[in-house]
Amino acid sequence: MSTHQAVTYDKDAVRAVLDAVRAEGRSTLTAPEGKRITDAYGIPTPAEGLAECADDAVALADRIGFPVVLKIVSPDISHKTDAGGVRVGLGSAAEVRGAYTAIVANARAYDPRARIQGVQVQQMVPDGGQEVIVGAVTDPTFGKVVAFGLGGVLVEVLKDITFRLAPASRDDALSMMDGIRAAEVLRGVRGGEPVDRDALADLIVRVSELVTDFPELTEVDLNPVFATGSGVLAADVRLLIGDAAPPARRRYSREEILGAMGRLMRPRSVAVVGASNEPGKIGNSVMRNLIDGGFPGEIHPVNPKADDILGRKAYASVTDVPGEVDVAVFAIPAKFVPAALEEVGRKGIPNAVLIPSGFAETGEHELQERIVAIAEEHGVRLLGPNIYGYYSTWQDLCATFCTPYDVKGPVALTSQSGGIGMAILGFARTTKTGVSAIVGLGNKSDVDEDDLLTWFGEDPNTQCVAMHLEDLKDGRAFVEAARATVPRKPVVVLKAGRTAAGARAAGSHTGALAGDDAVYDDILRQAGVIRAPGLNEMLEYARALPVLPTPQGDNVVVITGAGGSGVLLSDAIVDNGLSLMEIPPDLDAAFRRFIPPFGAAGNPVDITGGEPPATYEATIRLGLEDPRIHALVLGYWHTIVTPPMVFAELTARVVAEFRERGIAKPVVASLAGDTEVEEASQYLFERGVVAHPYTTEKPVAVLGAKYRWARSAGLLT
Repeated sequence: MSTHQAVTYDKDAVRAVLDAVRAEGRSTLTAPEGKRITDAYGIPTPAEGLAECADDAVALADRIGFPVVLKIVSPDISHKTDAGGVRVGLGSAAEVRGAYTAIVANARAYDPRARIQGVQVQQMVPDGGQEVIVGAVTDPTFGKVVAFGLGGVLVEVLKDITFRLAPASRDDALSMMDGIRAAEVLRGVRGGEPVDRDALADLIVRVSELVTDFPELTEVDLNPVFATGSGVLAADVRLLIGDAAPPARRRYSREEILGAMGRLMRPRSVAVVGASNEPGKIGNSVMRNLIDGGFPGEIHPVNPKADDILGRKAYASVTDVPGEVDVAVFAIPAKFVPAALEEVGRKGIPNAVLIPSGFAETGEHELQERIVAIAEEHGVRLLGPNIYGYYSTWQDLCATFCTPYDVKGPVALTSQSGGIGMAILGFARTTKTGVSAIVGLGNKSDVDEDDLLTWFGEDPNTQCVAMHLEDLKDGRAFVEAARATVPRKPVVVLKAGRTAAGARAAGSHTGALAGDDAVYDDILRQAGVIRAPGLNEMLEYARALPVLPTPQGDNVVVITGAGGSGVLLSDAIVDNGLSLMEIPPDLDAAFRRFIPPFGAAGNPVDITGGEPPATYEATIRLGLEDPRIHALVLGYWHTIVTPPMVFAELTARVVAEFRERGIAKPVVASLAGDTEVEEASQYLFERGVVAHPYTTEKPVAVLGAKYRWARSAGLLT
């Protein structure tokens, strides 16, 4: 085995093979063709040759050295094992001769019309080594992605595989090895030999560069790859080709995006196309929200059948509106949008917010394509269509036909769905969450998550971005925007369709494992995004992450008045990838001074339920004072001795005192008790302690999200 550290890629050889395969109208490469490609990219494979008769097979086996493997070679047989076209461990000339005859006969019986080019004679890989899979697929959202995981015959059963964008760096490759569940196996367990990590990383990088250089390679499957302490060897190679990458969508520069989004989110002048005096009309609702919401800029109703709408002069066309206009909000039926959009373009308005439905979501794809073409011709960015509008609270802008919202705060929220958008609104109102923006994206004919994320990443009023999405039009653009934003502020994503299978039939193990969600999950994590498992979690993360200080280390301590809560909180800490601190003897002794003899120090610190407020305060103070403790999880149990609001007030007071002293640690709390714990939780939340009643999971999940962001942002190693 060899690591092939310094091989120059022979791209001409690969091009010749792929052109020949395409000329024959095939999508699957034969084993000899695969061998020429792997050799060209320095991908180590066993010695092999093509035999066209039994005598050739015996001669090749003699030259390669026994034992050998025989595999049928046919452009029409994709799954060789299913066709009875594989024999392994052949140790003599007689066995090779017999296997050759049997393989050919099996293949002809499996598919009488199959073209049989011969039999591949391959060096038998020595026993030992860890079987892994290295591959690549073309994902509809992210393009070329490279895969790594445990390989062999159980690869689709174990499904222990991870993905990265191609081309992958060496660091990416090493993180893939550490990212599978069985990572310890690669390091050597129970006396096993650790694999050559450099050789394996090199192989992953080479595969990723191969598919990047040749986009028509839609799937690459090296399975199994035998990894040992001395190198790697790809025992079986499967390559599929298809169409070249589809035309790239129009991309805007960062400066262009910030320019357009700045005028969308901070407009000085808004025109409402389809404004109406008639209650119940969308055009009337949008006008009322803009006026009643206190938008300080100019509001221009556009309606050729009215002179005055809600006390504002109406115009027959946006072209008649005096001065510059930043945003045109459309509240007219879909069929009238193209003509009105032409006028918006001629007026030089940079943004059109398309509330109307009746486009691609109802099958009217041509109509949607038409408005996109008009917008591109005139340089107009389109938000929507099929949306509820948008809110930009710091501008007192409520450009929507839904209920108004004016609580300013640090959270920006987006959704593809109107229903989800209204759930966001209701949650924000109930929890008193301050928002910087709520934006509907609908069909995403143009403006999408990466545009908005680019803007929110720079917006000083936004400290956290949360996005509900069903898909991404351009996954790589989103990753680019996320990577630019995450070092400064958290990005939370709720990706709908977690359980959906891949959208196409896969032709390889790698393809079968690269279901939509599997790739989304790894790539979003690679981008530093916090993925929320559900809508409530997305909203809870969004409102809580700006509240919590950034942790300075991994040591988490649980202080609880109830042993049962302590156990559940400990479970939640493990579930969320956090670390319960091992309490050193001196700290253990310090905690014991404040708790009764029948309580328990250690971690969790169980102060027991009958303790007075002074015990809660003393132990919380100790947790904040000791620099070895980096985060506190509090478990409160409702008693008359320490009522809920007494606990909330003392906790908030102590936390505030330490923050004034420059000691800001994340503190979360779980409150169990009668309904009074609801008010106490809200009181704490408003004062910088993330608190939830009736649950041990939610506060710890939020703390886990804060830790994940801190690590992604490079603030916590």
